[in-house]
Amino acid sequence: MVMSVESPRRSIREVVYDSVMAYHGKPHGKLRLPSVGAGELGETAGLDDDEELGVWEEEEGTVELVELGAERTKNVLILMSDTGGGHRASAEAIRDAFRLEFGDEYKVFVKDVCKESAGWPLNNMERSYKFMVKHVQLWRVAFLSTYPRWVHCLYLAAIAAFYAKKVEAGIKKYKPDVIISVHPLMQHIPLWVLKWQNLHNRVIFVTVITDLNTCHPTWFHTNVNRCYCPSEEVAKRASLDGLQPSQIRVFGLPIRPSFCRAVLSKDDLRKELEMDPDLPAVLLMGGGEGMGPVKKTAKALAESLYDASEGKSIGQLVVICGRNKTLSSTLQSLQWKIPVKIREFETQMEKWMGACDCIITKAGPGTIAEALIRGLPIILNDFIPGQEVGNVPYVVDNGAGVFCKSSKQTAKLVARWFGPDSTELKKMSECALKLAQPEAVFDIVKDIHELTQEQGPMSNIPYALTSSCTSSFLYGTS
Repeated sequence: MVMSVESPRRSIREVVYDSVMAYHGKPHGKLRLPSVGAGELGETAGLDDDEELGVWEEEEGTVELVELGAERTKNVLILMSDTGGGHRASAEAIRDAFRLEFGDEYKVFVKDVCKESAGWPLNNMERSYKFMVKHVQLWRVAFLSTYPRWVHCLYLAAIAAFYAKKVEAGIKKYKPDVIISVHPLMQHIPLWVLKWQNLHNRVIFVTVITDLNTCHPTWFHTNVNRCYCPSEEVAKRASLDGLQPSQIRVFGLPIRPSFCRAVLSKDDLRKELEMDPDLPAVLLMGGGEGMGPVKKTAKALAESLYDASEGKSIGQLVVICGRNKTLSSTLQSLQWKIPVKIREFETQMEKWMGACDCIITKAGPGTIAEALIRGLPIILNDFIPGQEVGNVPYVVDNGAGVFCKSSKQTAKLVARWFGPDSTELKKMSECALKLAQPEAVFDIVKDIHELTQEQGPMSNIPYALTSSCTSSFLYGTS
């Protein structure tokens, strides 16, 4: 039997307001369901906090209760933004892990819904972030000023009042059974939209935190099904922000499956990459944007890894310039005393890391996690204020590397590691491997799969989000 029900009208602004009040522990009123369909069900019915209306599809202003369906491919929508390379890298790692583990059971979309569907400032986050991290004091102010809960909640609520309809339309296109957020600003508004559409109890929503140790509180939302934390320190913060133990999992940072599956030996990799087969190699990086003192450090390494008395090299250098084409062309134009490989943006970092013996990089979480999996001792030479601050003690205190901002001192340290202090290099490599969590991305997708199975046959019912934000469903507690 199919029941037609009038869609209760409720403003997204009311839903957002009540959600924000509940988030701060303020009381909000109980919403009542208006009388339904031409006297079919008679009087007004109430909706308790733990009740669901069922699974609904809308057609021309009405909603219909549909029958249980057969097994079908589930849609997974991963919400990300290119504010730094780590969010997309984690999203693509999760997508690839779903394909490897479950094949056609899931169809995975990696999308920046806000950029595609919303207006300023949501559609301009990538450009704004890149500008601010180049002027780090601006980023520091932005990070710290939005840290208090009341500030970022009101800020996001104001944005939701203008753009929730567009975000809803962006989500609707993919009809997700599972939504995965890998960005701190992709929790609140999508969750408000789901609650507004009464889909919060049938669409699984999880957060995968991509900051390794220090993270902004916008990562933590108590309405998620799961919050996947990369470290115990982040898990403690999630608990302090109100998430329950049943919501928190500590698996590690999701890294591309190619890092944890079979990799060629170092000798084979060096042959493939046309590197010197005998000289120890240092990998120098500046993140996806080629940031930091890459040029200065490369020059210092060229001096320290050349033995003038013997007239020969004691090491070789690989420089990954990322998207910084100016840096790449500048380094390419220089004359080098030692073997040097200069690359732009790389999609096969597992090979370059596997061919090297240590790494110099800024404290980006993704690069650190990848280096740990490959057992590379890490020299951290820079960090972005805010989210990358805690990554330095995470590496140093666990014996997997050191922090050094001086290019000359960094170069001298590498020369010692490649010479008289090779034992120290080996010990740090062992510590790095102990700290690594190569199976994290597979643990995450397996846990999400278990969540979908717990929903039982309800998860196999197709649905459509409402086509208009003027028609809204009832919602439960925040």
